[in-house]
Amino acid sequence: MPRSLVTGGFGFIGGHVVQRLLGRGDEVVVYDPADPPPDLADVAAGVRHVRGDVRDAEALATAADGVDELYHLAAVVGVDRYLTRPLDVVEINVDGTRNALRAGLRAGARVLVSSTSEVYGRNPRVPWREDDDRVLGSTATDRWSYSTSKAAAEHLTFAYHRQEGLPVTVLRYFNVYGPRQRPAYVLSRTIARLLRGDPPVVYDDGRQTRCFTWVDEAAEATLLAAGHPRAVGECFNIGSSVETTVAEAIRLAGVVAGVPVPAQTADTGAGLGTRYQDIPRRVPDCAKAAALLGWRAETPLETGLRATVEWARRNPWWTAQADDGLVVR
Repeated sequence: MPRSLVTGGFGFIGGHVVQRLLGRGDEVVVYDPADPPPDLADVAAGVRHVRGDVRDAEALATAADGVDELYHLAAVVGVDRYLTRPLDVVEINVDGTRNALRAGLRAGARVLVSSTSEVYGRNPRVPWREDDDRVLGSTATDRWSYSTSKAAAEHLTFAYHRQEGLPVTVLRYFNVYGPRQRPAYVLSRTIARLLRGDPPVVYDDGRQTRCFTWVDEAAEATLLAAGHPRAVGECFNIGSSVETTVAEAIRLAGVVAGVPVPAQTADTGAGLGTRYQDIPRRVPDCAKAAALLGWRAETPLETGLRATVEWARRNPWWTAQADDGLVVR
């Protein structure tokens, strides 16, 4: 029986990855400081849960003893968090990745490291290929702490591969959405607000574009990459090829939820000042994932939104979570 460890296994993408690993018959260790969400109770009963922080190198290495695959999905994610917790962002995303790589090396495991579309920064030339330049703002702008921390984590990952021979793969996820995502992102927050009877919020002019990726397909790509021999030492964009404005995505969520109420508008400059800079377009070139992994995102946004709304209505604990305020991702 294959044995896998998932850091952040009770998180958003992590929970979906764990479900797939159990479905294929793996013995799964979840390394996560948090309890599982209510709708993962059955899943949690089928794994070994090790409570721990990825900054604890020895605890993580001990939990990883004997595993064949290590999925490092733990991170501090979300604009609200990297504006208010920039130190945690850097420590968890960089030190935590280093500890996961060391644990994987000690265990002799294949390691998959989650990264983000934000490593490209505000490069104006889209779609972005995996080897495209990074274009960032000042280090005085907290907005870029997450991008920089994830890029540093990628450098660590490839250094362990080239210098130590560790088999690694990096995935850059593009705006993944779906059930259990913390309601602090454009789609999850919109759905939660609509179902609570609150109007959605459009930031600035709403013309920013994103390529929204259904979480089940992101989880599928994660397992494909971890198991493919040609993916060793490689980085892949994982995202949809369909570019949608934020305003249109919010409108569509209202239609799907049956609550097509007018949105409020918010000025990010007035609310966040110079700590935040937006990215006008975020579009991946996923030809590499298609060619090497045979993976493509195919779920239409409306289909994914409908499934998310249906799930949210069955899980009122999720919609009852506190509104995170001015969030712009």
